[in-house]
Amino acid sequence: MQRRCLRVLSLIILKLLKIKFMKTLTNRVYLLIAIMLFAGYTTIAQKATVNDNLKTTNETKMKTYLIEREIPGAGKLTADELKNISQTSCTVLKEMGPKIQWIQSYVVGDKIFCVYKAENEDLLREHAKRGGFPVNAIYEVSSIISPATAK
Repeated sequence: MQRRCLRVLSLIILKLLKIKFMKTLTNRVYLLIAIMLFAGYTTIAQKATVNDNLKTTNETKMKTYLIEREIPGAGKLTADELKNISQTSCTVLKEMGPKIQWIQSYVVGDKIFCVYKAENEDLLREHAKRGGFPVNAIYEVSSIISPATAK
């Protein structure tokens, strides 16, 4: 349907452009309308193409996970030690590709709770194995609530 409209509009524009000298205001108005319609339909076609491309690239959905890691003295780790752990994690993530993402971690007492997005739990376990991180529990997040939920 869109291609047919684009062809018709193209023909109208070509016919109007073939007129060497536009003698009347009517021809100018027709040309302006044709150009505006053509521009509108091209924009619609481009948006449709972008939407189709988004559908094909987002075929797999990332789930959100909370990982519990027991690390004695985690809350007493220095900034440099935490930086080294972060760098190791990021290096492994880069090697593993876009199917797993680290969002953030919370360091408390003898534990670190990490929030990840991944296609499945196996990727989380593989990341931990490659990085040398313990995994004591993995929880798939089913919902997220906050004070905004109460509104």
